[in-house]
Formats: sequence, structure tokens, C-alpha cells
Amino acid sequence: MAAAAALEAAAPTGALWGLVHDFVMGQQEGPADQVAADVKSGNYTVLQVVEALGSSLENPEPRTRARGIQLLSQVLLHCHTLLLEKEVVHLILFYENRLKDHHLVIPSVLQGLKALSLCVALPPGLAVSVLKAIFQEVHVQSLPQVDRHTVYNIITNFMRTREEELKSLGADFTFGFIQVMDGEKDPRNLLVAFRIVHDLISRDYSLGPFVEELFEVTSCYFPIDFTPPPNDPHGIQREDLILSLRAVLASTPRFAEFLLPLLIEKVDSEVLSAKLDSLQTLNACCAVYGQKELKDFLPSLWASIRRESSQRRTILEMLLGFLKLQQKWSYEDRDQRPLNGFKDQLCSLVFMALTDPSTQLQLVGIRTLTVLGAQPDLLSSEDLELAVGHLYRLSFLEEDSQSCRVAALEASGTLAALYPVAFSSHLIPKLTEELRVGESNLTKGDEHIQCSRHLCCLQALSAVSTHPSIVKETLPLLLQHLWQVNRGHMVAQSSDVIAVCQSLKQVAEKCQQDPESCWYFHQTAIPCLLALAVQASMPEKEPSVLKKVLLEDEVLAAMVSVIGTATTHLSPELAAQSVTHIVPLFLDGNVSFLPENSFPSRFQPFQDDASGQRRLIALLMAFVCSLPRNVEIPQLNQLMRELLELSCCHSCPFSSTAAAKCFAGLLNKHPAGQQLDEFLQLAVDKVEAGLGSGPCRSQAFTLLLWVTKALVLRYHPLSSCLTARLMDLLNDPELGPAAADGFSLLMSDCTDVLTRAGHAEVRIMFRQRFFTDNVPALVQGFHAAPQDVKPNYLKGLSHVLNRLPKPVLLPELPTLLSLLLEALSCPDCVVQLSTLSCLQPLLLEAPQVMSLHVDTLVTKFLNLSSSPSMAVRIAALQCMHALTRLPTPVLLPYKPQVIRALAKPLDDKKRLVRKEAVSARGEWFLLGSPGS
Repeated sequence: MAAAAALEAAAPTGALWGLVHDFVMGQQEGPADQVAADVKSGNYTVLQVVEALGSSLENPEPRTRARGIQLLSQVLLHCHTLLLEKEVVHLILFYENRLKDHHLVIPSVLQGLKALSLCVALPPGLAVSVLKAIFQEVHVQSLPQVDRHTVYNIITNFMRTREEELKSLGADFTFGFIQVMDGEKDPRNLLVAFRIVHDLISRDYSLGPFVEELFEVTSCYFPIDFTPPPNDPHGIQREDLILSLRAVLASTPRFAEFLLPLLIEKVDSEVLSAKLDSLQTLNACCAVYGQKELKDFLPSLWASIRRESSQRRTILEMLLGFLKLQQKWSYEDRDQRPLNGFKDQLCSLVFMALTDPSTQLQLVGIRTLTVLGAQPDLLSSEDLELAVGHLYRLSFLEEDSQSCRVAALEASGTLAALYPVAFSSHLIPKLTEELRVGESNLTKGDEHIQCSRHLCCLQALSAVSTHPSIVKETLPLLLQHLWQVNRGHMVAQSSDVIAVCQSLKQVAEKCQQDPESCWYFHQTAIPCLLALAVQASMPEKEPSVLKKVLLEDEVLAAMVSVIGTATTHLSPELAAQSVTHIVPLFLDGNVSFLPENSFPSRFQPFQDDASGQRRLIALLMAFVCSLPRNVEIPQLNQLMRELLELSCCHSCPFSSTAAAKCFAGLLNKHPAGQQLDEFLQLAVDKVEAGLGSGPCRSQAFTLLLWVTKALVLRYHPLSSCLTARLMDLLNDPELGPAAADGFSLLMSDCTDVLTRAGHAEVRIMFRQRFFTDNVPALVQGFHAAPQDVKPNYLKGLSHVLNRLPKPVLLPELPTLLSLLLEALSCPDCVVQLSTLSCLQPLLLEAPQVMSLHVDTLVTKFLNLSSSPSMAVRIAALQCMHALTRLPTPVLLPYKPQVIRALAKPLDDKKRLVRKEAVSARGEWFLLGSPGS
């Protein structure tokens, strides 16, 4: 009875018999979708479909057999993922046998094999079996285009999933494919065939003795001569074929002996497109060809190239490729270097490009000059003088040639390291003269032009500071220019001083590679900057506008950047030598090591009446917080107490914040022990006293925040207590919003203090640990908090999650997502922006989880796309774009609504918003369309 029931269950139902019969007899054209749907839903099995087709598959009439196999193949294309390994084996044996059938049957057989080539349950060895059968039984090029395309798809599928099996065929696989491709003419098929050939080569399949045959079967299409027909629905362009074929021809040096003569021939042809294609293909070959492949063809190539002057950019790009390749070759004898004989022509071509009006040609010329200069002993002194002159001119180009100006500065830095004498002789004097112009008062109309040229000059000086000998010329020039600004010898604003500081920082960065230059910069620049700042901080009977510039927040921040960069790479010995001068300067007013140290009064930055001098604590912070950890700081106990006292002074927030940061930076590096415990107790007492009612609450909070960060970074046990205190403040009416923003500071990387570059103790997984230790409390606090302070918890949580590595966040996402969605409704723009920044990558990385909340996401993102804040509007539109990565069936119901809603930001007054709106709306338009 059980056996009979099983047979009855396996037998096709009457409905299935009817569908199959109508299709095979030509009475119905669309049952395959219905049958496939029934198989997917479990109503039928693939075995039942085969049994229902039994009589048609064995019918003596070829058309009837073809119709039966066609229906089976269509079902398999829909249901191949459901097949079991045993079923796949039987089906492949059946289809392989049918490859010998009548030509009317073959297209449907190939469709079935295409479906089976996609099966995950494909047993080992069957991919090879299928391809052998196709190679042996099917004359592919006699098939219609669509069936040839199917064969290419079968090969592509197996190469993607069964690479090692196919490689076991050795060169037989390559030969079989050559037979398949030989004579192909359809552009749709050629794109796939070219990709297969490229994969054969790049994935190291065996070519055996068939290298030349493989080259012939592809190179016969070179150069591509194809014009797409009008209204071509396939959208294949000539350029698509050109690039695909070029990728094949330039993919292996084994083609060189066949390809290079062909390219030389085409370069000399009269057809401009063939000439251009040949040069560009030759350029692509430079990345993979070696000396052995090219040396015999160089004379012929150069002779052909020299005859051209109509395609200078292409030729120059090709030559650039050869020059880069030449750098990899080694020659024992200088006379053997093939470039030596063509040096003058090369230089002439490069210098012509540098003077051409075309920005693109100038850029290629700059890159080529850089590579030419890297060839040892190639450029003469005259060549170098010309090169320096061109780079000097290009460094002062107008804004519309910004890319060329940047490229010229980079090239100057690279070549100055190789040819310091040439740049010292021919560039530094010109830049020196350029700086001197305008160091006296200018007429009002000339100010803008001269400031722009000064900025270019400063950038050029820092760019070429890549050799110790040049640094000893450029650094004094930059510092002298800063003194001239200070003395009022030129019209100056804070932007002028900041520009000089930015150049000094770049020089300091370049000096870090050389210990001698690093120390030279430090002992030359730091005393000078400190002297300027100290002088500016001195009280005067008539306050100077110029000196006020040097004490502005932005200017001091720029100086901080220079001092920090100049200190981080000092050796401990030299750093210890420097600290004995700088700490006494701030604690004792010892100015003896400063240049021009005759000041009208004493320097006492920690005194109550020294409001201007207090601001310079930021410079002390930059120095001591960038020292190596093993450098002993003199008078440390006094310094820490002075910093702690100043950190809670309410009269100058800039100074108190700098003191708090400095105190925290020193705490972070201090070794564990009694002294550290004493400093921490002092800090906690100071914070608690300040957080009570009074004028210093804000400063005490800032101190709490920086001390907490210093301890969080090093996993100090007290950090949990201080973080809990910070969470308590989320409920504070006055400090709550600042406490919420404080979580952003705790999780962010700083640039001026507590940095890894500045030798701070930063544990590698501090963010993950902070998340684990504190997010549950934040969530709990949010649920328990009164309604008016809930946004503070949301903001703090959003900041933490936004800066957490996404692999850590993803497992926690289901439990936290509801809070993030609630944060989008918070009226605070900072909360909105932080939350959007957190959600955007999650849409890409966790689409299944996010799909569960698609209705809420669409509604909130569209609402925020009309936010008053431009940054929020942009972020919301970026999230709308990212939403299109969710499963299409989930999104399709929202498509009309979204497309209508996204029409509004297309008219936004801000260009960047309009740009994001166009991008997002375009993706939603394409949603659900074929091929999207």
C-alpha cells in the first residue's frame, strides 16, 4: 500500500498533463511559467514534469521533441536552485545525449544545459563532461545568434563556479573554445567571447600550443569597425568592443611577438581611427610587457611614432607607459639604455605638451616629465633648467587650471628630491623674489592678486622641501615671511598667517623621513613660532590689530598643527633636550632660548591677569602632548596643577579648553602608579566642585569630557565611573545637550591631542569596548528618561553607533534599529545627520534587516529631504539612494510615491542637493526594470 501511495504521489496530475499536452501540441504558448510556479510551490516535482513530458521527449517528430525539451528547459531555468544532486546527474546525461539530436532540438537542449550550469548541486566532473559534449557535437557558428550566446553563457557560468575542473582539461579547453568562437560576428556575442578570452589568460588557464591560434581568433577583429544600427535596443557601442578587445590583446606578454608587428602596421595606416586605436592599445601593453618582448621592436615603434603629430596626447600617454616600464628594467652599461638615443626628442615632446593650452595634455606632460626625471643620468642640466622653469610657471596657474597646478607642485616635490641643486639654483631664487614682492603695503586693487600669488608661492616652497639641503633654504624663507607679517611690512589677515603655517606643517611632514631634517625643523621653527606668539601676547598701550591676528583661535590652531607635527617624530633624546626649554618657558617665563627675546614684560601664562598669554597654553599642549611617552617632563607636578586650575577658569573658554586637553593628554601617557592616582583624584575633585552651581560648570564639564576620553582610550578602570557621570548629565537641563555631543568626542579620532601619531596610548578596540560597556545603559536610560530629555539619549546613542565599526554593529542592529528610527524624528539636526550617516551603510550591508522597516524608512527619509539643513537634505537623499539596494519586491509598492516626492528636491536652491536628488530618483526610476 505504501509503495502504491508513493507511486501515485510521483505521478503527474491531470492538470499538469493538460498543460504539457497543450504546449507540446502548440495549442498554448505560456504554461512554462505556470508549471515553474507550481514546482516552486511544491505542487509538482521536476520528476513529475519529466514524466508528464515522457511521450513528447521520445516522439519521432523532431518538432514535437523540440517543444517538449523547450518546456522542460524553461522550467529548469526557473527552478534550477531546487534540484537535488541526483536529479542534476540524470538531467545532464539526458541533455548531453540530446546534443546528437536533430538540429531543431539543439536550441532547447542548450537552454536546458544553461539552466543546469547554474546549479549549486552540480556534482564534480559534469561541467567538463558538458563542455566536451558541446565541443564535440555542436558546430556553434552554424547556430543562430541567440543560441551561440547561450553557449557562451554556459562556458561563462562554468568558468565562474568550476574553474579548477575546467583547468584539468589543460589546453583542450582553450582549443575547444577557439573552435566555438572562430568566425563570430555578432557584437553581443563578441563582448562575452572577449571576456572569456581575457579570463582564460588572466586566470592562468593552460594555453598550451594554442597561443597564436587564440591571438588570431581575437586579433582578426582589430581594429574594431562597427557602427551600431539606428535605435539599437541592445545599446552596444563601438567603444565597448574596442575596450574589451584591447583588454584581451594587452593581457599577456605572450601575444607580443604577434601583436607588436600588427600595431606598427596600423600606426602607419592612413585610417585615423586605426592609428588612434593602435597607439592606445600599445599604451595598454606597456603595463604588462617587459624588456624581452619590446626591445626588438623599439626602433620600428619609435620610427612610426615620430611620424605622428596629430595625436600628441595619446602618443604621450603611450610613451609614459613605456617610461614606467623602462624603470623596471636594469642595465649594467649606460649606453645600453634604449631611451638615451631618443632623449632629445622625448624632452621636446614633453616641453611642447607643458606649453599647450590643453589642460589634459599638460597633465600628461607633467606626469611624463616626472617619470623621465626618475631615469638615472638621463636629463642634462639644460633639460633640468627648462623643466624647473615650466614647473614654476605651472605652479602659478589660475583657478581654472587647478588640477595642473596641483600636479606641477607634486612633480616639483618628486624631482626636487632627485635634483636638489637644480631646484636650489633655478626655483628657490624665483620664489624668494616672488615673496618679497608685496612685503610692503599694496594698493587696494592689487591685494587680491598678490595674496593669490603669495599663496601659490608658499605652496611651491613647501612642495619642493623634499631634500635636506632645500629645507635649509625654504624654512628660513617661510619663517622670515612670517616675521614680515608680524612687523606689519605687508597687508595681513589671519588667512595669511594660516597659509604660512599650513606650508610649515607640510615641510614638517616631509622632514619626518629624515631625522636630521626633523631636528633642524624643530629647533629652527618652534622657537620662532613661540617667540612670535609670546610677543603678540604682551600687553601694549596701543593694541595692535596685527598682533591680535596672531592670537585668534584659527591662527593658534594652525600653529598647534605645526608644533605637533614637528614634535611627533623627534627621537626621545632630542625631545628630552627640547622639553627642558619649552616647559620652563611656560612655568617660569624663561625666554632665553627664543629669538629676538627682548619683551616689554614677563611671560606668565598661568597668572590671573595674563588673559592674552593664557591662550598660548594651546602651543604648550601641542608640544608636550606630542612627545614620546618615555620623555620625562620637568616640573610635571607643578605643570599638572597649573593646567588643572586653568582648565576651570571661566574668563577665557579657549584657554580653559586647551588646558583641559593638555592635562588629559599628559594623563593618558602617564604610567600607572601613585602619581597618576593623585592627578586623577585632583581632577575628579575639580570636576565635582565645578559641576555644582556657579560660573564654571561648562569648563568643569569640558574637563570631565577630556579626562574621560584620555582614560577610555587606555582602558583605565576609572573611565567607567566618569562615563557614568557623563550619562547622568544627559538629564541636566543646562548641560544635557553638550553631554550628548560629548559621546561624539569620546568615539572620534582627534587631530591635535590624544592621537596615535602623538604617542598617546590608544587601545585598538576601544570603540567596541565602549559600545559593549555603555550602550545598554544608554538604551535603559532613554526608556526611563522624561520626554524632554529623551533626545539627549538619542543623540548620544546615535553618535556612538555612527562611529562604531559596522561589523560590530550589524549583530546588534535588530535590537537597536527601533531607537535609530525614533532618532530620525528628533528635531535636532545634529541627531538627524548623525543617524542618517549611521543608517546609510547599514542599508547596503544589512538589507534583509532594514527591509522589515521599509515603510518607516521611506516616510522618514522623504520627510528629511525637505529639512531646513542642507546637510540633512543631502544625507536623506543619499539614504533614499541606498534604499534601492533593498530587495526589489519590497520596494516596488513605494516606487510611484517616491518618484513623485523626489521631484521636489530636483528644484532645490542648492546644487549639491539637486545632484543627490537626480541620482536617487534615477535609481528609483530603474527599480524593477529589466537588467537593473
